Amino acid sequence: MTTYRSELGKLGENRACEYLVDKNFRIIERNLRKPWGELDIIAVAPDKTLVFVEVKTMRGGGNLGIVPENQMTASKIKKFKRAAMLYAGSRPKFIKDDRGWRLDLIALTKVEKDFVIRHYENIS
Repeated sequence: MTTYRSELGKLGENRACEYLVDKNFRIIERNLRKPWGELDIIAVAPDKTLVFVEVKTMRGGGNLGIVPENQMTASKIKKFKRAAMLYAGSRPKFIKDDRGWRLDLIALTKVEKDFVIRHYENIS
């Protein structure tokens, strides 16, 4: 990953966290990297559901119809789900009642000095 892409990714993850906090989510962990996978953001939703958030960030400027959501392939969703299952299984204290957990995607497109944010809940 180039330095610019890495920096853009960090900016996107920071903005995604700000967005979630504004929506009354509580951030538990960020950038968790384990041998079994990686998780960008782990949060608790206002309804107490444990939420695993994958963040995809791109810079805007083109009209090619390319959006960060397109980076979330079926294979990536499968790996994301496996990592979330292993995390959730090892930390049952975060699973409240029957609310369980879910996988979300936050797609950010950098336009000038800010981001366009799209939040997709329960992607799997």
